[in-house]
Amino acid sequence: MWSQMKEIVTFTGPAMGLWLCDPLMSLIDTAVVGQGSSTELAALGPATVVCDYMTYTFMFLSVVTSNMIATTLAKQDREDVQHHISVLLFVGLACGGVMLLSTRLFGAATLAAFTGPKNAQVVPAANTYVQIRALAWPALLVGWVAQSASLSMKDSWGPLKALAAASVISVVGDIVLCSYLGYGIAGAAWSTMASQVVAAYMMIQTLNNKGYNGFAFSIPSGKEFLAILGLAAPVYVTSISKVAFFSLLIYVATSMGTQTMAAHQVMIQIYMACTVWGEPLCQTAQSFMPEFTYGVNRSLAKARLLLRSLVFIGATLGLLLGIVGTSILWLFPYIFTSDQIVIQKMHRTLIPFFVALSVTPPTRSLEGTLLAGQDLKYISLSTSGCFFLGALVLLISSRYGLQGCWFTLAGFQWARFSVALLRLISPNGIFYKEEASMRL
Repeated sequence: MWSQMKEIVTFTGPAMGLWLCDPLMSLIDTAVVGQGSSTELAALGPATVVCDYMTYTFMFLSVVTSNMIATTLAKQDREDVQHHISVLLFVGLACGGVMLLSTRLFGAATLAAFTGPKNAQVVPAANTYVQIRALAWPALLVGWVAQSASLSMKDSWGPLKALAAASVISVVGDIVLCSYLGYGIAGAAWSTMASQVVAAYMMIQTLNNKGYNGFAFSIPSGKEFLAILGLAAPVYVTSISKVAFFSLLIYVATSMGTQTMAAHQVMIQIYMACTVWGEPLCQTAQSFMPEFTYGVNRSLAKARLLLRSLVFIGATLGLLLGIVGTSILWLFPYIFTSDQIVIQKMHRTLIPFFVALSVTPPTRSLEGTLLAGQDLKYISLSTSGCFFLGALVLLISSRYGLQGCWFTLAGFQWARFSVALLRLISPNGIFYKEEASMRL
C-alpha cells in the first residue's frame, strides 16, 4: 500500500499545480482588484459565476477525455488513442465557440438578472470582465482536452509546465495592468484571458512531444457522437448540479447586500483555491483505475487497495487544507480587503467554512473512482439529488445570513461524500458487484 501511495503522490504532486492555476488566477484578480475598488471586488462575484462556473459546466469534456483515453491506453491501441484525441479536440473547440457566442448575446442580461436591482451598480464592471474572459473559451476547452489526454497517459509534468507559464503571465499582467496602469477589473480579465490562450497552446505542444498530433481535429461520426454523448450526459448532469448549487449559493449571498457579497467573494475564492488540491485525486482515480478494471492487468483487489490509498491521502489533505484555509481568513483578511464589516462577516463563518473544505478532497477520491468505473448513472442521480435537497435547505437557511449559506454548503459536501462511499462499499458497487454475482 505504501509503494502505491508513493506512486500516487508522485503523480498528484505536480498535478495539484494544474488545478491550482485557474482559482489562483481568480484569487489574484480578487486581491488586486479589491485593493482598488470595493464595487469592482463585489462585481467579481457574479462575474466569476459566469466565467468559472460556466466553463466548469463543460468539465464533462475532461472526464470523457480521461475515461476514453485511459481505457484505450489500457488496451494498448495507440492509433485509436490518436483518433479519440482528434475527435475530442474538435468537440472542445465547438463547445468553446458555443460558450463564446452565448456570452456575447446573453452575458449582460444574465448578470443583471443574477445580481438583481439592488446591486445594479456592479453589472457594468462584471460584464466587462466576463466579455473579455469569454474570448479565451474556445482555446480553454481545447486546452482542457489536451491536458486530460496527457494526464490519462500519467504525465502530469508537461501540463504543469504549461500552466506554470500561464500563471506567471497572469500575475505579471495583473500587476502591470491593474496596479500600475489602473485598468482595474478589465486589466485583470485581459491578463487572465491571455494566460489561458498561452496555456492551451502549450498543452497541445505537450501532446505533440509524445508523438501524437495535437493540431488534428476530426468531426465525430454519428456512432462516435452517441458514444461520447453516452459518457457525457450523466457527467454533464453531475457537473451542472454542482454548478447550479454554487451559483444558487452566490445568488443568495448576492441578495444580502454589497458587503456580504464581498465577504462571500473572498471566502469562495479561497475555498475554490483550496478544494482544487483534491482534484488530482479524482484525476488519479480516472488515470490509474482503468488499468485494474478494464486492462490486461485487471485486478479488483488492486483497485480496492488504490481506493483506500486515495481516501487516506484525501482525508489527510482535507484536514490540512481546512486548517490552512481557515487560518488565512482568520489571520490575514487584510490581503483581500480593508473593510472591517466585510472582515467581521468572514470571521463569523469560519466553522462551516472549515467543515465544508475538509471533506472535499476525500469526496473527490470517491467520485473519481465512480467515474473510472463508469458508474455514471448513479453518480449523476445522487449528485442531482444532493442539489435539490441542498437548494431547498439553502432557501430556508438564507434567513440566517452568510452563516446559513455556508452551513448549507457544508451539508451539501458531506452528503456527496456519504452517497459515494455507500455506493463503493455496497454489494452493487463496482468493486463487489461481479464477486456477488459469481457467488450467486
